[in-house]
Amino acid sequence: MRPTDRLLGPLLLSRTSIDRAAALRHDERWLEQAWAEEKTRVLVVHEGRTLIHRYGDGAALVLLPPAEAPPGPRYLLGVDEDGVAYFAVRAPLPPGEVTGLRRAAALLDDRDAGLFVYAVALEEWHATHEYCPRCGTRTGVTAAGHVRVCPKDGSQHFPRVDPAVIMLVHDDEDRALLARGPSWPEGRMSVLAGFVEPGESLEHAVIREVKEEAGITVTDPRYLGSQPWPFPRSLMLGFFARAVTTELHPDPAEIAEARWVTREELAAALDAGELALPPQVSIARRLIETWYGGPLPGAGTWR
Repeated sequence: MRPTDRLLGPLLLSRTSIDRAAALRHDERWLEQAWAEEKTRVLVVHEGRTLIHRYGDGAALVLLPPAEAPPGPRYLLGVDEDGVAYFAVRAPLPPGEVTGLRRAAALLDDRDAGLFVYAVALEEWHATHEYCPRCGTRTGVTAAGHVRVCPKDGSQHFPRVDPAVIMLVHDDEDRALLARGPSWPEGRMSVLAGFVEPGESLEHAVIREVKEEAGITVTDPRYLGSQPWPFPRSLMLGFFARAVTTELHPDPAEIAEARWVTREELAAALDAGELALPPQVSIARRLIETWYGGPLPGAGTWR
C-alpha cells in the first residue's frame, strides 16, 4: 500500500463521545431539570480557554456541578450514555491551571476533547454575532445556545462554520510540497490551505488554491478526513492532490517560500533542526505524516 492510499491517523480535534442531543435544545422543562441535577457537569470557558487538571502524561477538564458554576450564558453540549448532561458557561474562569485548546487537545480523552472544541466554537460565535445582520438589533439566545433570534424582525441566526480545504500536494516522483507563509519565521513549513469560495466545490477549491498560491496545476483531489478548527470557526477538510506541473511560482502575498521534498530530505531537515512542522493537534501534521508513512518522532514542531 502506498502512503497516499492510507487513511489519516487520529485527528485530535475530531474526537467525541457525547450525544449532542439536538432534540432537547428546545425543551425548556428538560433543560431546567438537567441544570438542577447534581450529576450534571459544566465547563466554564472564557476567550477560548478553560481549566484543566493534570495527571501523569494526560489531563482532564475541570467540570463543575451547576451549583458551583459562575453566572453567564449557558449552552447545552450534550448528554453521555449514562444520562449525564453537559453544559458550557461563558464566564471568567475560577482560579486554577488555565489553558487553550491547542495545548490541551493532545492531553485530553475523547469526551473532554469533544466538549472543549464544541464549547470554544459556540463561545466564539456568540461573542462575534450578538447583533442581527439585517437590522442591527441585539439578538436573543434560544435553543440552549444554538440559535440567536432577532426580536425586531424575527430572523433566526445559526452558528457559522467556514469550510477550508487543506491539501498535501505530491508529484510523480512522490515528493511533497511544503510552504511557508510570509509572517512565519524561517524554517516553519506546512502544506497549502485556503477557504472555499461561494458556489465552489471542495475539489475545485483544492485545484484553485494550489494554482493561486504555488502556481502549479493539480489533479485527482482525494478527500481524506476533516476536523473542526475553531480558531475562530473553520472546518478543515483534508485532501491529497497530484501535481501535473512542478515548476513553482509562489504568490508572494501568500507564500514566502515553497519547496519539494523527498521523505529522506524531510527527515534530514528535521533532524538538523532546519524545519519545524505543524503541531500534532493539526490536520496538516496528519497529512504530512500520512504521506511520510508514519510518525516523525523528535521532529521539530511549531511553538
